[in-house]
Amino acid sequence: MTCLRFATACGMSDRLRLDLVLNDFVAGAISSGVINIMSDGSPWRPLINVRDMGRAIIWGIERKPSSGGNYLVINTGSNQWNYQVRDLAYAINKILPETNVSINKDAQPDKRSYKVSFDKFEKLAASHIPVYNLEQSIRNLVDGLHSIDFKDTNYRQSSLIRLHVINELLSRNLLNQNLELLK
Repeated sequence: MTCLRFATACGMSDRLRLDLVLNDFVAGAISSGVINIMSDGSPWRPLINVRDMGRAIIWGIERKPSSGGNYLVINTGSNQWNYQVRDLAYAINKILPETNVSINKDAQPDKRSYKVSFDKFEKLAASHIPVYNLEQSIRNLVDGLHSIDFKDTNYRQSSLIRLHVINELLSRNLLNQNLELLK
């Protein structure tokens, strides 16, 4: 049995989520020309492209016990994908130079900062390590959002935010309070 502990997902997908840091920043850049960082931009976030997540899932399904034991819980991503939040915004700004990056320099320190080691995954899953890089992921998001003519400046109130979807399902009695699907 393999439990993949993924880095924060990013990238374009059929079930797009805009409540993930990189996706949110690209959506803001496209819809309003601004990336608003509510913190001082120093927190760390590990990322993984959704396509690389799929590759890791294949590895997890096919993995033999000789590669990590019968039961394995493993951080899934790449050491090269640990980024500070402000660096993500500036990487987007390089691709979309008309974007204004706004950092709240007076913000209290964000305690949700985490840098993750993926050494074990890189060792055990060498043929399934992430192949997408940050620039590719940003460009893929930009192209994908343009292809759906995305312009919603109020996207944080939309069904592209997981919490709004959960609340909607709860209000329609399709989920119980434990977030289990009701029939």
